This record gives sequence, structure tokens and C-alpha cells, in this order.
Amino acid sequence: MRRFIIENSAPSSGALVITGREARHIRNVLRMKEGEKLLIMDGKGHVFESTITGIDPRQVLVTINKSISSLPSSPIDITLSQALIKAHPMDYLIQKVTELGVNSIAPFYSERTIIKIKPGHLNNKMGRWMEITKSACKQCGRPVLPSLHPPVSFEEIIKDSPGNNTLKILLWEHEHEKDLKTLLQSTNPLPHILPIVGPEGGFSPNEINLAREAGFHIVSLGNRILRTETAAVSLVSIIQYEWGDLSIKSPLLKN
Repeated sequence: MRRFIIENSAPSSGALVITGREARHIRNVLRMKEGEKLLIMDGKGHVFESTITGIDPRQVLVTINKSISSLPSSPIDITLSQALIKAHPMDYLIQKVTELGVNSIAPFYSERTIIKIKPGHLNNKMGRWMEITKSACKQCGRPVLPSLHPPVSFEEIIKDSPGNNTLKILLWEHEHEKDLKTLLQSTNPLPHILPIVGPEGGFSPNEINLAREAGFHIVSLGNRILRTETAAVSLVSIIQYEWGDLSIKSPLLKN
């Protein structure tokens, strides 16, 4: 069945009115008809099997049939701190890490960040990113939307980083002694992970020092120099493979 996200509007039973983008998608793109079934997700973990009961130019009416079991969230809470990069790579990155199950995405400006978002354009940019996360959740069947934070400075990311029960990681292409795989395999799984990925131009020596002083593990992904969006997706995939839900049984779920 097709999935649709209706935030803050999905009752556990009865009738539901769908408007806006999702209604247009049902009516104009998919050309669904009365009597067809669909899945309604509220973005907070609840999924409902529903039936279309009416369609008009402004809205789609559905009846909630029953609540159904949803996919569990990853057992680890990943907050990806990502330096702002160009629009298309950033869109791709947000889409893929959402599919891979990050709980939160926190963009930031760094010394070598090229992209600057004008204050008047921030709401539009955040709105676009949120729509990308919704589409990614619908595609992969993820019932909970990730949190999406407005961009802040690198210094704020470091200053506000938690101290306890969190593995703090920063990817750096010039690190030649420690890699992510070895770090994860030699560390007891923790419930929270805060990875930081830099911009196209990489981090400055000053930023690396700030991260080290704040308790971040500076690691590499190996000998290849990856594009930043590739590095971010690879990092999240490796974390989910080693500790998360890209396996049948997560280390954090062992009895």
C-alpha cells in the first residue's frame, strides 16, 4: 500500500481529511480512487491502514480502519552534524541519511564552508529539507521523522555536544592512525552517537583541535578521499551496520 505522512492530524479511528501536497499527490499524480487502501503515518511512529472515501479538488477523505505495527526505530540515536554543502549534494545527503535512520540532522557553518544561506531564505530551505525527509520516510517505511535543526556555527556544535553516554566522532581525511571501523569494533556500543562531517574544503587545524579538546574521536574512512555527501552516507551506514539496525540483531538489543 502507498504511504502518506499526515503530521499531527491522524486520529486512531474515524474520518480524516487530507489536504495540501499529499492530497494533490493522491489525486493528481497517483490518480487513486475511492475504495483504495493506503497507509497513513503521523511522523511520530504511528501507522494506520485507511480507505479513501471521497475525493474532490481541495481534499481527500479517508476512513481509518485500524492501527498497524510499524518498523522499529534504530536502537542507536544518531545526530549527524553536517557542514553545509551545495544544494543538490545536501539534498541527496539528507534523503539518504534519513533512509538510514538518523534521529537528527544538524547542519553547521565552518571556516571553510562555501555555502551561506541568507536569513530570508532559511525558512524555504528548511521547508525543502523537511519535504525531503518526509519523502524518504515514506519510501523506506520509516514511521518517525528525523529532527531537522537550523544551521549554527561549528563552535556551537562543539560547545553543545553532550558529555555522557555519547560517542563523539569527527571525520578527517588527514587522519592516518585511527579509522571508524576500528573505533566502533573496539568500543562498547553507546546509545547516542554524534558524528561530524565537514564541508568540501575540509576542516581547519583549529577546528580539529577544538574537537579533540571536546572529546571527539578524530577518524578516517580509509585511504580514499570521498566527497562529503558520500562520506556522510558511508559513515551512517557503517555505524548502523556495526551497532544499529543494518543487521538482524543489534549489539544494543542483546539480552
